[in-house]
Amino acid sequence: MLKELRIQNTLTKKKELFEPVSAPHVGMYACGPTVYSDVHLGNIRTFLSFDIVYRYLQHLGYKVRYVRNITDVGHLVSDADEGEDKIAKKAKTENIEPMQVVQRYTNGFHQVAETMNLLPPDIEPQATGHIIEQIELTQTLLDKGLAYESEGSVYFDIEKYSELGHSYGILSGRKVEDLLETTRELDGQNEKRNKADFALWKKASPEHIMRWNSPWSVGFPGWHLECSVMSTKYLGDKFDIHGGGMDLKFPHHECEIAQCVGAHGESPAKYWMHTNMLTVNGTKMSKSKGNSFLPEELFTGNHPVLDEGYSPMTVRFFMLQSHYSSTLDFSNEALKAARKGYRKLANGLRLAEKLEFVTEEGVELNEKAIKQVEGICDNCYRAMNDDFNTPKTIAHLFNLLKKINSVDTGQLKPSALGEETFKRMIDTFLSFSQDVLGFKIEKPDQFDGLLDIVLKLYKEAKENKEYDKVDEIRGEMKEKGIVIKDMKTRIDWAYDENI
Repeated sequence: MLKELRIQNTLTKKKELFEPVSAPHVGMYACGPTVYSDVHLGNIRTFLSFDIVYRYLQHLGYKVRYVRNITDVGHLVSDADEGEDKIAKKAKTENIEPMQVVQRYTNGFHQVAETMNLLPPDIEPQATGHIIEQIELTQTLLDKGLAYESEGSVYFDIEKYSELGHSYGILSGRKVEDLLETTRELDGQNEKRNKADFALWKKASPEHIMRWNSPWSVGFPGWHLECSVMSTKYLGDKFDIHGGGMDLKFPHHECEIAQCVGAHGESPAKYWMHTNMLTVNGTKMSKSKGNSFLPEELFTGNHPVLDEGYSPMTVRFFMLQSHYSSTLDFSNEALKAARKGYRKLANGLRLAEKLEFVTEEGVELNEKAIKQVEGICDNCYRAMNDDFNTPKTIAHLFNLLKKINSVDTGQLKPSALGEETFKRMIDTFLSFSQDVLGFKIEKPDQFDGLLDIVLKLYKEAKENKEYDKVDEIRGEMKEKGIVIKDMKTRIDWAYDENI
């Protein structure tokens, strides 16, 4: 049961049992950012989703090689084969070197990823570091008759690919006949045989900054080519998972499949996964509508759409409350609810980390409670095995937290659960919250030491019956998001879940 993972495969349109190509090894590739501007929230959601996939596969014991690229050339402003390179355009605007643009926004992306507690990939290749391999793949496709040179550029021949029995459109559901039919009238008006054909190599215009020598021209690689090269170089011609945002399904991933089938005879990945779009108050997020905000603006609240700032772990919790394949709708109300949920989980982490099993004489095993705890632990796996269903997993963790709280308050004795079930309860809550879902407790430096001092002062004031001082300390701590708890055997604190 624990390894019966099923993944919704975009390629087959089915939810399939995950069976790695070479178990226990797993190869996973996610299309990384094009580093010409600050990383946007759509990127973050996608990379968070594959962070969860990476974490859970490791939790199940797989040896995962996670590759996530950096696109630093070839992605044109039209997302097709026309216009300027996005990075070169930015470099011209600011009168700096293209690699300065790349480094600046790569650094920024890494900072946001670290803030959101995303694990770094095992390999992070850059497109400009693999120009030779891209030229080689282009030549292979030319040799196989699946590409043609035209005025110094090289294009993939969709019609020839289809004539050989391959299906261009297998991922997105597009029909190649429709694509060719709607573009026939443009034949002869440009250097492509069909407008549906896509570039493998583009001849650089005189003003184009980023350029390399090739057998066909001084130019640059096509956007789709780089991911085919980098994924197969580090994961082999056939690997397990390829992912990205749903906006990459066509044409980017469709073209990747065509290139790899043409060169190697098969689709590069066994399972294709795609994350869904973002909306704000039910409206699609976009710069033109003024409802698009950057991660930093979300953290600080420095945006007209936001009432206030929300911490990185609150944002992480908010995003994981929706399944990766569902639309994610931002609103201040939803973010505030997520903050409450995250703080509840953080309080649970504090409790779980300090609770210990204690054998008490005369306490009988509570078979009903044992069955409940074991069932909830199993449900955490069932939820994640159901295509990485994080919303259900979080709900089960909160059910487990109820049992942990019962132990903390003395309503449920550790001995009543037995040592094995007690330890499984704690281990499951901690491992799924921290290792699988990637949550961590957010607190300032020297936080614990300062709180110890405050609680000591509070205890002294209470013993001395200085109730005005007691109320003052409680009130000031509550303003800081901390609730002081008067327990039967101790004075403790918790994050305020009601703000």
